[in-house]
Amino acid sequence: MRTIHIFKGIISSLTAALLATAAQADDLKIALIYGKTGPLEAYAKQTEAGLRLGFEYATKGTNMIDGRKIVIITKDDQGKPDLSKAALSEAYQDDGADIAIGTTSSAAALADLPVAEENKKILIVEPAVADQITGEKWNRYIFRTGRNSSQDAISNAVAIGKPGVTVATLAQDYAFGRDGVAAFKEALAKTGATLGAEEYVPTSTTDFTAVGQRLFDALKDKPGKKIIWVIWAGAGDPLTKLQDMDPKRYGIELSTGGNILPALAAYKRLPGMEGATYYYYDIPKNPVNDWLVAEHQKRFNAPPDFFTAGGFSAAMAVVTAVTKAKSTDSEKLIAAMEGMEFDTPKGKMIFRKEDHQALQSMYHFRVKVDPNLAWAVNEPVREIKIDEMAIPIRNKR
Repeated sequence: MRTIHIFKGIISSLTAALLATAAQADDLKIALIYGKTGPLEAYAKQTEAGLRLGFEYATKGTNMIDGRKIVIITKDDQGKPDLSKAALSEAYQDDGADIAIGTTSSAAALADLPVAEENKKILIVEPAVADQITGEKWNRYIFRTGRNSSQDAISNAVAIGKPGVTVATLAQDYAFGRDGVAAFKEALAKTGATLGAEEYVPTSTTDFTAVGQRLFDALKDKPGKKIIWVIWAGAGDPLTKLQDMDPKRYGIELSTGGNILPALAAYKRLPGMEGATYYYYDIPKNPVNDWLVAEHQKRFNAPPDFFTAGGFSAAMAVVTAVTKAKSTDSEKLIAAMEGMEFDTPKGKMIFRKEDHQALQSMYHFRVKVDPNLAWAVNEPVREIKIDEMAIPIRNKR
């Protein structure tokens, strides 16, 4: 009898193990590749917080799609292309990820693109912005919920460009900065404004004295309104450094796009400055953003930030796509996602069929100072809608 009981016990254990393995195999595995440590750490942490909140909202708190439990597998690439490529390969091949999301750095994201193609798996790029990601380096397994450099640049050109305005640009000397300025120049020309100068500096730059003076010299004798437009990611704070050099003595104004709330603290020194932003928590008015703002405030005692909205949007895209495709098969997902509309904290986004870039609104803002806030308010001037921005299709499809 004892032998029979032992045998039954073994069978029960094996059955439980098999059931557990089957349940795990049926999990919906989402890999998040991000620069959790490194220069873009703040962006990465916001992306993760937004992703988790987005899945919660989109699944009405169940964190399940069609009976499959959503499991998020996180991998820190430190913002390094080689580590990112290895992390994504591991996620697809060893962890069995159905879909991957990432990464934070544009250089790392570019390294990831061929990995998705080699594994024939979907990669939703969030929040890296270089145009090449959905441009010349793109492949059909790549979708992007994050805005691209052209969307950033064109919206800023629309916000500040007009006849009689001369603009000079300052950017970081890598894909993010150069792609951004290229798109900005193209869009600026259509507004009637004039480009006065371009300057590119290393991402590690902290002393902007020499480049600032070159920009001042390029603009100071120009007639009409003169603006230095800055496109920057990470540390360095060029806006504050340029402001310290007193551009107003030459009649020069500063402009830039939106940023995370800690960076907006520096904008308090620039009341009235205008630009265009991807997201500011108090601008979009829709039920998704209302929920995000309320829940984030409740849980973190702070409003959601720039990249929180991005992570949330990526989660909404995944849930919409898997529900529509009724599968995580890559071919079925591609068919479902091309042209797909989905809700986000910014309102509707649309994955453009030609390059899988998410078309989305941007926001023309003016800096307002509220003494009760540590950051500058991005006061809305107007929503720049999808049809106002002719975002170029740059891939070779």
